[in-house]
Amino acid sequence: MKILEGKITIWGDPIDAGALIQIQLSSRPDEVVRAALCADHHKGYAVPIGGVLAYDNAVSPSGVGYDIGCGNKAVKLNVQAKDIDIPSVMDLIFSNLSFGIGRINDRAPEHALFDDVAWSIVPELKDKARQQLGTIGSGNHYVDLFEDEEGVLWVGVHFGSRGFGHGVATKFLKLGGAKDGMDVEPLVLSLNTSLGLDYMEAMRLAGEYAYAGRDWVCLEVSRLLGARIVDEVHNHHNYAWRENHEGRDLIVVRKGATPAFPGQRGFIGGSMGENAVIVEGVEHPDHVLGLYSTVHGAGRVMSRTAAKGKKGLPGLISEADMVGWLERVGVELRGAGLDEAPQAYKRLPEVLAHHADTIRIIHTLRPLGVAMAGNQYDPYKD
Repeated sequence: MKILEGKITIWGDPIDAGALIQIQLSSRPDEVVRAALCADHHKGYAVPIGGVLAYDNAVSPSGVGYDIGCGNKAVKLNVQAKDIDIPSVMDLIFSNLSFGIGRINDRAPEHALFDDVAWSIVPELKDKARQQLGTIGSGNHYVDLFEDEEGVLWVGVHFGSRGFGHGVATKFLKLGGAKDGMDVEPLVLSLNTSLGLDYMEAMRLAGEYAYAGRDWVCLEVSRLLGARIVDEVHNHHNYAWRENHEGRDLIVVRKGATPAFPGQRGFIGGSMGENAVIVEGVEHPDHVLGLYSTVHGAGRVMSRTAAKGKKGLPGLISEADMVGWLERVGVELRGAGLDEAPQAYKRLPEVLAHHADTIRIIHTLRPLGVAMAGNQYDPYKD
């Protein structure tokens, strides 16, 4: 752990140079009280993935990002993994759920969130949101099957608010006069303004939408299995929370970082070919410096372009590399491109070790099946 400029706490080794520049730039506004970079950090749009920023009466739409409410949910089922035909179930998951860009859900459920008064802030996005509720998207978004230490089957999902969240972010970044790009100053909105307050409400709605989508997908997978959900762990990692830290009421923005207050559980995935974990926050002085945050995944070691190549040029990872890894660990894969291969990611145990004093591992989940969209460009950014 390193502390820079009196208010930036950084975990990880080596420290990503691009992410470091971004968190330093993001921490300049007077409203920023404290900042952190979790060990899975890497560059994002304006604010790095793995970045945590605490604001005094302000919020950063750039910090929350385009995929508002992106998060993880894991559910424990009342069945043993050995009693499930994993290849057949993965076929069912891949054929019954919607993966990919711009997809709609023909069985999208009715939900009370569509009666929320906050839709008056973004009425133009409501129809798209209705159609896409329960779709998974592309990029690193997934539906996975896992086995825990006792052989029990778990379902894990990772996705956010889809085109609705992207539309909210785009609208408020434009209204706030933000610059587009990776290496730009993040937009900060005062909560003394109607624009800032409207953003907080639209963001809240997108967060509830993301929760509803993940809930529906987990229920649908349990239905396909004829199983019952007996436990669940559910967290956002692209969001802004109202929290009290050291006696101060703050807005804490986490982009690609999981809240981990003492006793709070979180589901953290590795790459498609490695174990995931259920963790619980524990009290420790370092946790105060990180605003009670931890990693949301393993973190990338190479860009998507570097992994898969571009314009006819090969990338650093071959199909044989990816397939060979998954065959060795016995994972059934549906969809996914080379940009999501295990070799494109850090190793999760090494990343978690940097935060070992502030979290404890409750369950280790071995992947059995992974379903993702194919090799597609994802416009929903981070």
